[in-house]
Amino acid sequence: MSNTVTRDTFDQVMVPNYSPAGFIPVKAEGSRVWDQQGREFIDLAGGIAVNSLGHCHPEVVAALTEQAGKLWHVSNVFTNEPALQLASALVEKTFAERVFFCNSGAEANEAAFKLARKYAADHYSADKYEIISCTNSFHGRTVFTVNVGGQPKYAEGFGPNPAGITHVPFNDIDALKAAISDKTCAVVIEPVQGEGGVLPADPAYLQAARELCTAHNALLVFDEVQTGVGRTGSLYAYQEYGVTPDILSSAKGLGGGFPIGAMLTTAAIAKSLAVGTHGTTYGGNPLASAVAGKVVEIVSRPEVLAGVRAKHQRFVDGLNAINAKYNVFKEVRGMGLLIGAVVSDEFAGRARDFLKAAEAEQLMVLVAGLSVVRFAPSLVIAEQDIDDGLARFDAAVAAVVAASRH
Repeated sequence: MSNTVTRDTFDQVMVPNYSPAGFIPVKAEGSRVWDQQGREFIDLAGGIAVNSLGHCHPEVVAALTEQAGKLWHVSNVFTNEPALQLASALVEKTFAERVFFCNSGAEANEAAFKLARKYAADHYSADKYEIISCTNSFHGRTVFTVNVGGQPKYAEGFGPNPAGITHVPFNDIDALKAAISDKTCAVVIEPVQGEGGVLPADPAYLQAARELCTAHNALLVFDEVQTGVGRTGSLYAYQEYGVTPDILSSAKGLGGGFPIGAMLTTAAIAKSLAVGTHGTTYGGNPLASAVAGKVVEIVSRPEVLAGVRAKHQRFVDGLNAINAKYNVFKEVRGMGLLIGAVVSDEFAGRARDFLKAAEAEQLMVLVAGLSVVRFAPSLVIAEQDIDDGLARFDAAVAAVVAASRH
């Protein structure tokens, strides 16, 4: 069989649940990516907020290489040093007292939701199982997490759906107050809705959720799969808001490109996941843990977190300058280096047109829903790469406008 593969190979051998770009990246460094033809792209997508330190960061490569020469996998029949070191770092730097490792954001959320129900059953009643989530939220692709997520299109065709899940409008305190009851075991919120359009929570909303959960003996769960590990300018977004959850899910940027997820919680709540109640074969894998440990160490450096805030402003100023020329965005929003440009009514539902135009300009961006262009670059992206990337995005916007207005 030939070793030569092209984009056409995808359509011949892969399940068709994705529609990837027309080029295949083969090499990358920092925020620059090269495809099979040697063309250089600027990466403002970050693997969907995963490549927190860009591509092939030398310290992270060294951590992976060193661990690869020592120990790859032993399963959770045993523990290992990198997992214990990573868990210790997360406990030291957050509200958490206990950590559960897995492989993805969906698994971290699955563990969080199972723990919330188990804790309620242990301490209150088997009838206290309702989970309240937000419309337009996204919490993963398992049958459980996709139903907790507030986008019904992702659950269609996979029924019957799990019971006991209620959705309320995001940022609506009154709606949450009306929905929560003594049957509620958890309220789950993304501090910034990622897939739902890069929409930050109002501080008063998160504070009200905290107070309501406490009043009803429900657990407050923050899904920080996309906002975590420096993305907002703090290690986790809850620290930015000053509202502490009972359970937090983390993944994406945690491994900087190596698959790993984590659920963080308190010692008292963690007791409900006693031996045998939940598990994972790969969770806390030494390779993943060694990489994530180095990522957390680097991201936690004050200059990195301060840089995220400065780069946020550089991005926003650049996008606003583009918008002043073309008038295509009604709002630029987000926190840190999770930024969404909401297209104007003229281009409603056409965010992907801007993504495709960016590809033609050798630029990698994202969308969040049908009407938001999303940027989630490396947290240590060079200012020159931001400027060059925005120049290419300017050209992409010009192409979309020219095709639409002439």
